[in-house]
This record gives sequence, structure tokens and C-alpha cells, in this order.
Amino acid sequence: MDGYPLIENHGLIGDLQTAALVSTEGVVDWFCSPRFDSPSVFGALLDAENGGHCTVRPAHRTHTIKQLYLPGTAVLVTRFITEAGAGEVVDFMPVTGTTVTFRHRLVRLVRCVRGSMTFEVEVAPRFDYGRSEHTLDITRNGAVFAAKDGTELTVHPIREPEDERFAGVLTDRNGDLHLSLALDAGQQHGLVLEMGAEGPPAEVRPDAYRQLFDETVAFWRSWLAQSRYSGRWREVVERSAVTLKLMTFAPSGALVAAPTTALPEQLGGVRNWDYRFTWIRDASFSVYALLGLGFTEEARAFIGWLDDRVKEQAGSGGDTGPLNVMYRVDGSSDLDEQTLGHWQGYAGSSPVRIGNGASTQLQLDIYGEALDSICFAHQHGIQIGHTGWTAMRANLDWLANHWDQAEEGIWETRGGRENFTYGRVMSWVAFDRALRLAWWKGWPSAAGRWQTERDAVYEQVMAKGWSDQQRAFVQHYGSDVLDSSLLRMATVGFLSAEDPIWGSTLDAIERELVSDSLVYRYNPDASPDGLRGSEGTFSLCSFAYVEALARAGRTDSARLVFEKMIGYANHLGLYSEEIAPTGRQLGNFPQAFTHLALINAALTLDKALGGR
Repeated sequence: MDGYPLIENHGLIGDLQTAALVSTEGVVDWFCSPRFDSPSVFGALLDAENGGHCTVRPAHRTHTIKQLYLPGTAVLVTRFITEAGAGEVVDFMPVTGTTVTFRHRLVRLVRCVRGSMTFEVEVAPRFDYGRSEHTLDITRNGAVFAAKDGTELTVHPIREPEDERFAGVLTDRNGDLHLSLALDAGQQHGLVLEMGAEGPPAEVRPDAYRQLFDETVAFWRSWLAQSRYSGRWREVVERSAVTLKLMTFAPSGALVAAPTTALPEQLGGVRNWDYRFTWIRDASFSVYALLGLGFTEEARAFIGWLDDRVKEQAGSGGDTGPLNVMYRVDGSSDLDEQTLGHWQGYAGSSPVRIGNGASTQLQLDIYGEALDSICFAHQHGIQIGHTGWTAMRANLDWLANHWDQAEEGIWETRGGRENFTYGRVMSWVAFDRALRLAWWKGWPSAAGRWQTERDAVYEQVMAKGWSDQQRAFVQHYGSDVLDSSLLRMATVGFLSAEDPIWGSTLDAIERELVSDSLVYRYNPDASPDGLRGSEGTFSLCSFAYVEALARAGRTDSARLVFEKMIGYANHLGLYSEEIAPTGRQLGNFPQAFTHLALINAALTLDKALGGR
């Protein structure tokens, strides 16, 4: 772990088109531009020596650190405290809006609030995942890092005109920038790091900085004020909502699964995937969560993005279907998986992957998730039009002809296809929700065919998805392996939450997959997934377990599990994908699916406990 912070020791800032991670040591060690899925500018999180970073920290190495968000915002404050003084670094990205832009600014204000403190600043970009060399040009008013491909990072100093110019700046043989800031109480300096700048470096006056700060704070507080949630876990839920907003690409409304790639599910392991894309599967979770909190416009934007994907290859797609598993935020589907062999990976966890080879897999559940979200949105006044419905009918025709086959499944296994029970359950959901929509709207449909297929799926799952030995529904036909994806069977209405066979399934999952409130996806030893190594518990599954318990009337257990899960968040309320046996966070960070599941669990549990 030398040179690598813990995954959970980070905060997230962003401008609604890209994002950056800031460690508790004041290091920006992950930042891609101009989009979430663009090549990195700072990537020390995946290679401490060659990844690039922007560091602002006290020269005195013995200090106490506190990190927090300015309440109700995505403005991050990292505080450093010593006997001689206290200082803080305020990090944020001014919001860009819904128009695609190459201009992105990362603001880092440094100030001393007590005594005196000297900060060391180092700006060391490594463009294109460290594959592109750069030059550094220092002027009286700042600096410009220029990569060979034309990409530039401009550094603007925050200061008063009478302050020293960009003096005391040092460079090294790598073309990096170093400077020292000696501050007394009340003094402040800083940097604005700008990609796609429209002019040369220019000093930023404190009043101009203050305007950027005030506008950013006002945006986040105004946005969060739309939330209708007033339940028991308001602070936790609202932080999750802000985190999800930070991972949304505003021009299209698409939500990335995480702003990072290749953070390992096991230290030193090979389960290191690129999550900087939008999964169709996230649709159901996100629409429920967003509408449940009152964020109608975000739900509308995501449904619009999903509607476009539904129309693109309606009825076609061959064996893998008309819908891809995932897309880039702009809707394109060029996700070829590559390995960055020159990077060592987080704490030596290689390979480092960009792109995602699972994008072309057959995962039948995505049709149910798409229809479920569209149906739920319809109930809240967000409706697809005639062309969208026509395309959906064509996609359902494809599903009617292809649901009864083996697939890779929700967990994107790379060990061969199976007849996964969850995929069948969500195929049932697809036909069921389509029938409901057609009935509500009076739209033309193949209702007879859809009902026949829906009922056939149901009968098959009941006959082949149940294990008499386990007294539970199982991962795939012909096995006795349990799978936490099936925690959603009652949530989507396939079974009643009060059905004894559902209670028996819950008991079996608790017996085999739950470890002190933490839930494993499945047992890879019992069901090999084609990958070496193990993994931690999935926080998504743990929150799905809370929801399943609450729906089954086991509210005391649900509340205890939920409170325990809150304890596994980092100091800012953020979650990665997994929790290790040690309690440390693993996998890409922060993960949207986990925060979506948290919100849905909180809404369901509040209702079960009698709250709003």
C-alpha cells in the first residue's frame, strides 16, 4: 500500500460532465477530462509513480486531518491542524451546465485559519493515462502544461495584484511544477486548474474566486432543496443524492456507474473493471430513487436517454439483443476493452483496464429493468412517445423469441453462459410492465403473445429456479447456489413479500450469503465465474437485503442492517462497490448502484416503519 491512500480516504467533486477524487492528504489523484470516460490527466490512484497528481499539503508532515463537505453542497474542505496553526484546502468544480464543453475548472483555495502554516504545492499531470509527454511553460501569471496531442492544462494563481507574481516556482526534470505558500492567519492563495482554457494564464482575484465559490454553493443548495425526503436518514440520503448528481453527465442525463476504473475488488486481484459508463440496469434503480426523492427533471432526462437507446436498434441485435448492456454517456457503444500495461494498478492490482468487454454480453435482465423504469416513470407523468413505444414493441418481439436461453447474467460472469434465474425473473417483468403500459394507454400491442410469454417465464422459474434442498430460489437452473440478485423478486412483484417460499428464500440467503449485515453476491467457489481470486461483500446487495427484509415485515432486522451499513460509509458518507472482511472499501469509488440502493432502502424502510 506504500504510496496509495485507502480507497475510502477520498472525497468527490465534479461539474456534471466530469469529476475528480481528492484524498484526505490533499491530493487530486484521479481526474479525467473532458468527460468521465476520457483519458486521465491525474491518475496516481492507479500508478503512484507515473499516474500524475496535484498535491496541496502542509510542509510539516505531522498534522491532524479532517475532511468534510460544506453542508448541502459538493464543495470539499480538507483541514490540516498542527500546534502552530490550522489551514484548509477548499476544492470544487464550477458547474458547466447541459452544453458539452471541453472547458473544465478545478478550483483549489488554500487558506490559513489560525497561526501560520506553509503549504507545498505540486502540479504533475500525466496526460492520456501517462502515455503522452508534455512541456511546461511558466509565465508571470501562471503556467501551461501542453501534451503532444494538443491537450493543455492551464494553471491560474488565486491572489491579489500586489502579491508576488508566480515567484518561487520550481520545475523538475519531469516537467512538473513545485511551489511553496507561507501563510498567516487570514491569508489565502490558491490555484485554478483549467482544461480547455480560452486564453493564457491569468491571475484570479479573490473576489472573482468568491463569485465562483458562491455560485457553486448556491447551485448545489438550490438543487438539493428540491428533495421531498424528510425521513429518518435525511443527511445520509441527501449525501447520496448529491453524489449521484455528481456522477450524472448533464448534457445527456446519463448516470455513470462510477467515475473511476480498475479499482480492485480484491487487493492484488484481477477483478479490476472500468465503470465510467452507463448501464441500462441502473435505469430501474435510478428512476425509483430520483422520483422517490422528488428529482423529476433528472428522472426525465435519464428516461429520455434510455428512450433513445431503445429506439436505436429496435428489434435487431441478433443473439445479444437490440439493447447493449452499457453505453458511453453520449449513447455511443465503442467500449472495446484494453489494458494499460505501463501502469502498476492500485497497490499493485493489475491489470488496469479501460473500456469494458462485458458491453456485448447477453444479459436478459436489462429488458425488465428498462420496462420497469419506463412504467414507473409513466405513473409519475414522464411518458415515452409513439416512436418510443413502437421501438419497445419491436424489442419485446425479440425478447419473446430469445428469453429462453443461457446468458452471462447480471454479474457479467466470464466463465460461460447459464440459465440465470434473475434474468428470467426480469424477463417476466418486461412482459408484465409492457402489458400494463399498453392497457393504461390503450396503445397497440401484441398483448396475447406477451401474456403467453410472461406466464411461460413464471411457470419455468417456479419449476426450475427453485431448489428443494436449499428451500430457496437459486442462481441458475440445475444448481443449489444462492444469489443475492434474487433479493429483488418481491420488490418487482414476481412474488408476494408475504409468500412462505419467499420467506424461506430470505432465510437461506441469510444463512449462506450474509455476514453480520454484509451480503455477498454469491459464492464463487460454488459457482465459478471464470475469474481468479475472491471479492468482498457487495454494498448494493446489502441495501437490497434491507429492502427485502422491510417488505417482508422484518422491520427490526431491516433497521439494524441498515444502521450497520451506514457505519461502513467513509467519513463523507460515500461508498465504493464492496466491503472487505477488514471493513475497508474495495472496488470503484464511489459507486452509483450502491447509493441508489441506499436511497431505495431508506424509502422502503421509512414507509415500513410508518414514516413518510
